[in-house]
Amino acid sequence: MKRGVDTIVRGGQVVTASDVVETSVAITGDTIVAIGPEALLPGADRVIDAHGKYVLPGLIDCHLHVGPEYDDWTTAPRAAARTGLTTLLPFVIYDEGETLPRAFARLREEAEARSVLDFGFHFILNHEPAILDGIPEAVRQGVTSFKLFMTYKKRGKRMVSDEFIAKTMERLAPLGGLCQLHCENGDILCYLEDKAIAEGRTAPTDFPPTCPDWTEEEAINRAILIARLTGCPMYVVHLSTKLGLERIKRAQAEGQRVWAETCPQYLLLTDKEMERWGPFAKIGPPLRPADGPDRQALWTGSELGFVSTIASDHAPRVPAAKEPGRKNIFVDAEGKSIPFGAPSLETMAPLVYSEGVVKRGLPITWMARVMSENPARIFGLYPRKGAIRVGADADLTIWNPEGEWTIERGQHLGIAGFTPYEGWAVRGKPWMTLVRGQTVLNPDGTLEQKPGYGRYLRRAGPKAPLAGAAR
Repeated sequence: MKRGVDTIVRGGQVVTASDVVETSVAITGDTIVAIGPEALLPGADRVIDAHGKYVLPGLIDCHLHVGPEYDDWTTAPRAAARTGLTTLLPFVIYDEGETLPRAFARLREEAEARSVLDFGFHFILNHEPAILDGIPEAVRQGVTSFKLFMTYKKRGKRMVSDEFIAKTMERLAPLGGLCQLHCENGDILCYLEDKAIAEGRTAPTDFPPTCPDWTEEEAINRAILIARLTGCPMYVVHLSTKLGLERIKRAQAEGQRVWAETCPQYLLLTDKEMERWGPFAKIGPPLRPADGPDRQALWTGSELGFVSTIASDHAPRVPAAKEPGRKNIFVDAEGKSIPFGAPSLETMAPLVYSEGVVKRGLPITWMARVMSENPARIFGLYPRKGAIRVGADADLTIWNPEGEWTIERGQHLGIAGFTPYEGWAVRGKPWMTLVRGQTVLNPDGTLEQKPGYGRYLRRAGPKAPLAGAAR
């Protein structure tokens, strides 16, 4: 009879969202079975020496786009795995005339056949009242979060009305679901875009002024009031402004279940990127003014716990789709909108560590909070994911804090053909990852597991994220 465990990770500093402890982690099968000094643990078939490294709960990207317009279910998980991520929660869409249950079955089959990482889904809902009938079954299948767009008026049925938001939240609240919202005032943005086009202000640098900061705050305010009316928890995706953050802080102070994420691009980049990258830096919401208050406000909001998560909003487009935007940032020669979106998946984790932990002195526990435990809590995976504790999945991101390197496009797998962080100096990188006890990322940078290793994650409703100051 076998005695002992399958794997012991020893010698590293084990990081949770609250503590750093030099200890060892024992794994049997796909589960963490013990944590403690190596001398007190049983023998193991395999020992991983993590001396000089951080052992983090597996890192999660809870906001990315996967599908035909973006990186697919082979490329995106492989790219993510190479940067230290262990779980993906992408936004997915249903086909025209397809119900949510049918879309779920199709998407699950495709992702299970191709993904190297564990995954769940967020459904994007268009302004189609009949689609709401499929929400109860989707929730039963473990899809508990649904995204609504308050903008993109020119993209078919993408932009929803306040009435549709209320009806969606009314459905989700009793089911324990979560409503995610892209908060910008779509009517005003459409008005300002049309005005800019009519006046010939169509250079890439003319785009950010058509999305002023108050349009994000105004939409956040409306969403918060509708959520209060319906009793539904809500989550603001890709928060980009100080104004929006202040409204969220007020709702949180009043005890409302309102949570928010931000992204590296809003913490690090500015509207000056439009001069360098043109249409390739067109994202929604836009990059904010270089001389504005937004970046510092978001860093402080994350440090103090008002911003719960950091995610990538990875939405790459092939260069040919973006290129016409150099002449007109809004529409091409045929009047078709220049697409939004930029790559971020393959740079997120290194930037969060290098810019947050190294340069700003935030504790490594902060990184575990915003990229592991809080995403797992909000999206119904905790404590199976996002934790290093007995009974949790043995998902570990082992991080090497040493070494300086430079971000370059040639390192990346995605379709975008560029990175807005080209030439950016960073320190530290993932050394090894385990997903359910099995090595995915090797120390030499290769991937151990093949497409199809990833499993679908059936999720519960949200738990409140950790809040308060990170230090």
